[in-house]
This record gives sequence, structure tokens and C-alpha cells, in this order.
Amino acid sequence: MIDLRTAAFGAFVLRVVSGVLFLAHAALKIFVFTPAGTAQFFGSLGLPPELAYLVILIEVVGGAALILGVYARLVSLVLIIELLGAIFSVHAANGFFFNNANGGWEYPAFWALTLAVQILLGYGAFALVPSRFNQSTRRQPAAG
Repeated sequence: MIDLRTAAFGAFVLRVVSGVLFLAHAALKIFVFTPAGTAQFFGSLGLPPELAYLVILIEVVGGAALILGVYARLVSLVLIIELLGAIFSVHAANGFFFNNANGGWEYPAFWALTLAVQILLGYGAFALVPSRFNQSTRRQPAAG
């Protein structure tokens, strides 16, 4: 049974933690690998190097949107697609465990699943811009 008194706060914590992790992941690409280095890595995988800049943008905007609670379900879906791209283009060939050489697909798959849970839970408490898809599904009492 779901505790309706605390569920919105659980969704809020999940949303904020996911957003912070995406900002940290983007910061790694920006400040450690550098955008140019990330683009070079994408090119070494046979991907268009320009795609790296789009991925960084998605991670920054998506992370901030999750933290603020701006269209969290839609943002989560976009980030799941990005993570699936990372799994299939980089991590799948490295095996399951993330501590394998070059990182397996364990962590990005878990991360994608947490975003799927976010989609199912909704935006949670303290969201700035809930989407129309976040309306409560509970039935309202009949009038009168």
C-alpha cells in the first residue's frame, strides 16, 4: 500500500536527486573531459561529434528541470532515451557491471529505471510547473 501522506515527498526526493546526478554528470563532461574532449570521444565511437554538445545540453537542462520540478515526467522520458543511447552506444559492450573496464551498463540501466519510476510517481511535492499529465488519477467524490 502506498502512503499517500508521504508519496509526494518521496517523488520529490527522487526527482531532486536525479536532477543533481544529471548536473554532476554534465559537469564531468564540461569541466573534466571538456566539451571538445567529449565530442572527440563521441567521434571515436562512430557517433557524430556534435551529438556530444546536445547530450551535455540535455543533461544540464534536464537536471535543472528535474530539480525545479518543471515537466518532470516529460523530462524523465527524454533522459531515459539519452541513457538508453549511452547503454547501446558505449556501455553494453563492456558487460553488465559498472566497475568493468570502461563501465558496464548496470548503472545507466538502473538510472533509466529510476526515471521510469519518476514518470509513474509524477512530479511530487514542490514542483514549479507540473504538466497536465500530472493530474491526480484519484476519483473525486460525487457532488451533492
